[in-house]
Amino acid sequence: PFQATQLWNSIIHALHNQVEIKRRRQHLKTYRNCFTGSNAVDVVLSHLMQSMYLSCNDISRLKGVRVCQALMDHKVFEPVGAKLYLFKNGKETEFEDTDTSLYRFVNSSLDPLLPRKNKDNESLSPEQICKQKTKRCFKIEELLQSIYVHASLPPKIMDFFLFMLSVIEDVWKQQTLLRLLQLIDVPLLEDILVSSVKTKSDSFGKEEDMIISNTFLDREVTCSLNLPELDRWLYAAIECLEYFPDQFLVMVSQQLSQSTNNPSSLNTYKKILFDVIMKYYSQKKDSLLATQDFAIHSGIIELIEKGKTDQALEALQLYLKLLAPNISEELHRLLTFLAIASESEGYRLQKQFENRFVIIKTCTKFILQNRTLSKPQAELLTQFLMDNHSELFKAPLTLLELTSKRLQSLLEGQDPDTNSGFTFCQRITTEEYEDQKQQTNQYLLALVQEIDNDPTVPSKQKKKLI
Repeated sequence: PFQATQLWNSIIHALHNQVEIKRRRQHLKTYRNCFTGSNAVDVVLSHLMQSMYLSCNDISRLKGVRVCQALMDHKVFEPVGAKLYLFKNGKETEFEDTDTSLYRFVNSSLDPLLPRKNKDNESLSPEQICKQKTKRCFKIEELLQSIYVHASLPPKIMDFFLFMLSVIEDVWKQQTLLRLLQLIDVPLLEDILVSSVKTKSDSFGKEEDMIISNTFLDREVTCSLNLPELDRWLYAAIECLEYFPDQFLVMVSQQLSQSTNNPSSLNTYKKILFDVIMKYYSQKKDSLLATQDFAIHSGIIELIEKGKTDQALEALQLYLKLLAPNISEELHRLLTFLAIASESEGYRLQKQFENRFVIIKTCTKFILQNRTLSKPQAELLTQFLMDNHSELFKAPLTLLELTSKRLQSLLEGQDPDTNSGFTFCQRITTEEYEDQKQQTNQYLLALVQEIDNDPTVPSKQKKKLI
């Protein structure tokens, strides 16, 4: 009779243990102890897939969003930042499955909760204990990190926890690569197996530098707009500014302060922000997607050209998981802005061409630069990235399932390679192999005898066949 209560409590417990709580930035302002909406949905889905009450892998992301909506309605967590103040007038808050929507737990400890010991473990059957281990597969990393951060342990034990964290990270990366190689054809594995993760070399790419050096500039940029509420175009543009150096923020602030504050100046604000964003990315030497990953890019483009959009989307989701977090976040913000700016009913970028045409022709080189790819191919990939920007940075359910099975195998001391996610042959026992081998010999002998006894086949032909 208490299964429903127990299930809801386990979901809340999973959120406390697994969501990534840290300091984040929104609208160029910093908020502490927050997690993103998409991260919460990922945790809920992975937990439900492993639940002993819902032993089912066919759970849509929409259902995960509805669960998070119910939890937010019951004050388990609440939105932070601009979203919190927009809905203080009594309107119902809508949960958003995005990386830009921020949430914070209500009346709870900021530290992740540790699983409580079950006093009835001794009375549980081995199958039930196994199921509980399965449910905790995705909690291992968070638990180890919590112990590593908060506990004062001897050096050898600390080294053990570091080793376990590296093992889990390797499992995630290995399963991502395996699934990616299953979706696309790659002629050489060398460039993929050697990490091509790109990090920012610029000093302004560090979070600490941005927060300290741009604290005053943040207020100056947002206050210069002098608007009661930012529309989605301006919001997406301002989000891109976080990765810009100080001189560009100073340039934006000066230009905005010189413009008029009447309603007709809204397009002037948008033109200033658009020109600054284009100028910044035009000066960058490298594109956001690494050139050495050409094999992956061309494989995804081939899927798009063949109309296999679902496989192309999953391959892109897996590939973006392999990028450095700062590169992935910057790409996400840029794609969101480009998608909004390309809308025909929005701010007109050029009089003679549609916004979408201008964006694709101008901004493809910011995302992807590769001489081996033709210009139409690069533009096709950019267009696909823009059209699916809201789904690109979510973890595929297939990856969650594969990683869960592999971690479960490691936890139970089994061979993890038995759950690689796909096989080219069927695994059989030694006894089955010997039995099939004997049957094959018998069939071959019967075939030889049949050929030898056939009077219609010439003797020379019999020797050739046998």
